[in-house]
Amino acid sequence: MFRGPPADALIAAPLGELVALYHRPSGQTHVVAPPAPEILAALAEGPLTLDALLARLARDYDLADPDREALAARVAELVAVGMVEA
Repeated sequence: MFRGPPADALIAAPLGELVALYHRPSGQTHVVAPPAPEILAALAEGPLTLDALLARLARDYDLADPDREALAARVAELVAVGMVEA
């Protein structure tokens, strides 16, 4: 299961195709590209397994060929920087 930060823990500022995310608990700002903001938005609704997260993203963003390995890598990056809990 993966858990995202509470909604009030992030402040987002769009930067064209990128998004700057200020993570209040850590005091760090991260510049992320899709699908990181979408992953965090999905996890804001509650904890999800990787497969449930993949299904939600596929549904919400009409993904024709969702890639589980690519999603696992993106989630692992978010875990590594402390924005997602495993």
